Amino acid sequence: MDYMKELNVAVTVCDKEGKILQMNEKSQKTNHGNLVGQNVFDCHPEPARTKLGELMEQHATNAYTIEKGGVKKLIYQTPWYENGEFMGLVEFSLEIPFEMPHYIRKPKIE
Repeated sequence: MDYMKELNVAVTVCDKEGKILQMNEKSQKTNHGNLVGQNVFDCHPEPARTKLGELMEQHATNAYTIEKGGVKKLIYQTPWYENGEFMGLVEFSLEIPFEMPHYIRKPKIE
């Protein structure tokens, strides 16, 4: 069962050189096709290209929201690892409401 394939979140995975390894259906739809094998740096203009390079070098996470075509999205780019070794980045892109509740959860005291 490949639950990522039809997940209603765009998921794109690239290696540490930027080569796109996987895209689920939502990612392919969002990015106008299957870009597996292409380099993620070629798919982004500046300053996003520079930011991706920094994320790769620092093995860092980047999170932000965008609005495009009347749709608000949360973009979450984060490193992935295999046996503790940095292997590249995963980008999650999910549609979110313009107005969204925010809850502060307090730890359960035992």
